[in-house]
Amino acid sequence: MRAFDPRVTPARADLAAKHLEGKVAAARFVEGRLREVIEPQAPLRHEPRSDAPLCTEALKGERVTVYDSNGEGWAWGQLATDGYVGWLPENALGAPGTLASHKVAVLRTFAFPGPSIKMPPVEALPLGARLAIARSQDRMAVTQSGGFIPAAHLAPIEVNESDFVAVAERFLGVPYLWGGKTVLGLDCSGLVQIALSACGIPCPRDSDMQEESVGAPVATVGELSHLKRGDFVFWKGHVAIVRDGTSLVHANAFHMAVAIESIADVVKRSRAAGSELTSVRRITP
Repeated sequence: MRAFDPRVTPARADLAAKHLEGKVAAARFVEGRLREVIEPQAPLRHEPRSDAPLCTEALKGERVTVYDSNGEGWAWGQLATDGYVGWLPENALGAPGTLASHKVAVLRTFAFPGPSIKMPPVEALPLGARLAIARSQDRMAVTQSGGFIPAAHLAPIEVNESDFVAVAERFLGVPYLWGGKTVLGLDCSGLVQIALSACGIPCPRDSDMQEESVGAPVATVGELSHLKRGDFVFWKGHVAIVRDGTSLVHANAFHMAVAIESIADVVKRSRAAGSELTSVRRITP
């Protein structure tokens, strides 16, 4: 049987998704249960324990197909947005609610238990979190579950940003976190995914996946003078977004933060560490 990427294939030796029967080898095949992320963000890990490596984060309102639970508070499933597979805390998941009508359009906002901003907030919601809004009250949007959120911090689900580079730049100074996808911390591919998603552009989670599928390759990889705003520059295990002909923005472990740097400096530092630029990709209208 053909090999599938385990990061985006809900299959293990003991269990796999029913739709993969005949395509992968597994002891049994099961239908999944649709769930929804009910926490502001939920960690998705390689293994069902809190100290396991963080693969990515699922944001509030994301749908998850759960195929297994270990009886100890962890659910194994696949995210609907980018297809990533892993273990999530069961207490971060709930029954699917009304489809989201709005999304958080700022780096972070608060949900209050009532119409006053003087009340202690009950949640801090990240950019991209999805919400079902039931009504408006004054300058607040009221969710189906009764949370009050500043309406100015939300956008209708179908309204997208127009400049993903500008979205990425808003994260300047945010700490680097392997697997992270919020203003509390993110990694290089997480920054790319969040920025593109804000513009309505589908994007896989990891940098190698992005190098294979985001945009189209630019033939003149060695001609750095030809780089344009919005180009994606790839090294093995790393991706950065070009801001202009001389600078880029990226989440990186050298600064342990999202930083704006000279393209020449990053290329030089990477080369000194034994890492050469592998490709440049560009999204064209």
